[in-house]
Amino acid sequence: MGAGIEVKLQAFEGPLELLLHLIEKNKVSIYDIPIVMITEQYMEYLNQMDRRDLDSMSEFLVMAATLLNIKAKMLLPKKQEENQEEEEDPRLELVRRLIEYKMYHYAAMELKDRQLDANKSMYKKKDLPKEVLEYKEEIDPKTLVDGITLQKLNEIFQSVMKKQVDKIDPIRSKFGEIKKEEVSLEEKMQEISEKIRGLKNIRFRTLLEIQASKVQVVVTFLAILELMKTGIVTIRQESLFAEIIVDGCDG
Repeated sequence: MGAGIEVKLQAFEGPLELLLHLIEKNKVSIYDIPIVMITEQYMEYLNQMDRRDLDSMSEFLVMAATLLNIKAKMLLPKKQEENQEEEEDPRLELVRRLIEYKMYHYAAMELKDRQLDANKSMYKKKDLPKEVLEYKEEIDPKTLVDGITLQKLNEIFQSVMKKQVDKIDPIRSKFGEIKKEEVSLEEKMQEISEKIRGLKNIRFRTLLEIQASKVQVVVTFLAILELMKTGIVTIRQESLFAEIIVDGCDG
């Protein structure tokens, strides 16, 4: 019999934890368990258990039967005939269960430590004055266009607006009720930013020309200016009389 083990059942949540304790206590490899010694120490611990705790007792008894079965297989003489594969080590399944238990046990400990650390964290609610939250730094329009004059942008805008007028059918436009077209600047900004996100070399004129109505052109023009302020799009002109190009920012 091995040396006496002074342990309490409450120290172990189950038989696998007890086995890991015995392996670490004897400083042996989990991949090469000395099954005879570990079984003897396990059975000695089992004899010290409180028999009234039947639920826990049953789990430990099942493991005891497993250990005795492995011990019996390892003590039997091995008969290996020619061309017969070597028998599998009877300890392999137990090793697999121990490693799996150890992995989940360490993961549970890590999560518990993180929970304890999180409980020590204190968060302060936002209490900034309304004036500060609503403040927007004034932006000089000249810095937005980087050499491209607002006059040039306006010329393109007016040119596109004229084309919108030219597209109206002078006969059919006289029929039917003309309804007000509701266009949201915020929705148009979101639409444009999603369409050109990450894209380059988009003609400013094209973004205006593809709009379906004069109102859409006006809102698109304003939306592009707002997107320039927030840095979502940038505009450039490669030479003096070249087309004005819109680039969408990544992300």
